[in-house]
Amino acid sequence: MKSRHDISAWNPQVPGVVEVFHAHFTEHAYPMHVHDVWTLLIVDAGAVRYDLNRRECGTPNDTVSLLPPQVPHNGAPATPQGFRKRVLYLDLAQLDEGFIGPAVDHPDTVDPLLRRRVGQLHTVLARRGDELEAESRLALIGERLRGHLRPALATVPPKADRGVAHSLRELLDERLLHGITLDDAAQQVHAHPTHLVRAFSAAFGIAPHQYLMARRVDRARRLLLDGVPAAAVATAVGFYDQSHLTRHFKRVVGVTPGRFAGKARATGPDLRSRPGVEDPGQLPT
Repeated sequence: MKSRHDISAWNPQVPGVVEVFHAHFTEHAYPMHVHDVWTLLIVDAGAVRYDLNRRECGTPNDTVSLLPPQVPHNGAPATPQGFRKRVLYLDLAQLDEGFIGPAVDHPDTVDPLLRRRVGQLHTVLARRGDELEAESRLALIGERLRGHLRPALATVPPKADRGVAHSLRELLDERLLHGITLDDAAQQVHAHPTHLVRAFSAAFGIAPHQYLMARRVDRARRLLLDGVPAAAVATAVGFYDQSHLTRHFKRVVGVTPGRFAGKARATGPDLRSRPGVEDPGQLPT
């Protein structure tokens, strides 16, 4: 089968929705990476398998998957035909950090009503002028997600001591644009460089350099959706040059920055004739 990489992405003018991303991949495998926002995923064809917090997960049977921010995950086709997915990236105003633990433990939910509502929201987000309806539908989705996650809050253990791994993550977030050497980081958090790398990888399941590049790619996506040229984006988010950006961007997203930007639109594509697209219908009373 010929490898296929079809994507569409845009940033709707709807508070809480950072990005909408639709993709059809037959072979692309995402490496371990992180986002600084929530990832709400539905799969319309095929299935995705992924690792989250060192546990294998998947998206069969109309599953709704919610991947929390700052938790490394990867992804690959679970069928020979690949997968067709729709993703909403939601900011922390929709779900606060208190829900991260329950989402790590239970990222995949079989809930036909939630699945239908997420699909309907994607359809509405593709239409200009329906922002109020989109906000209303997003509110209902957030309420249902919190309902699924809230019972698990009582079982979440208290946070362990932040330690050097968390200190390094904070330092990487602060130095996202200019970066930092391992020796400088080790001096600032008072740990041996080798111990620092091992502690970070053990705590978060991803190496420090992978974390830094994934965060930069996330920022690059936002700027590309805003229409900033790829060459300007590269330096704006901390890459050495455009080729440096392209190498890491394609590895994480599956397409080059140029192709991503070419598929991006200020508002979404008209999805009404595409398979797997739900009629929004009326909001529930």
